[in-house]
Amino acid sequence: MRLAIILAASLAAGAASAAPSGEAVFKQRCAVCHSIAPAPGKMGPPLAGVAGRKAGTLPGYAYSAAMKSSKLVWNAATLDAYLKAPAKSVPGTKMLVGAPDAVQRAALVEYLGAMKN
Repeated sequence: MRLAIILAASLAAGAASAAPSGEAVFKQRCAVCHSIAPAPGKMGPPLAGVAGRKAGTLPGYAYSAAMKSSKLVWNAATLDAYLKAPAKSVPGTKMLVGAPDAVQRAALVEYLGAMKN
């Protein structure tokens, strides 16, 4: 019985440590097009300070008409929905690649929420 408890606890600890960090997900899935630095310079807009910002309003980036008129304000729920399926969330968006994995998406949303200007 004790052995079963120890094994279960160690498996749970291993599973918890296997969860991706938001920074790792960002580097793997987002950094090709986006930066965390506040200045534009890549294909997508910079994401520093994205939480709480109205979508399509950061100066210096040429957003799609769809994003500009979306009326979204980025928060955990809107980021999650958009990252799950960008074209479904904002038809006509320039962003084609989302993050379909819910665990990765949750880590990414938490990471983006912590990134300030």
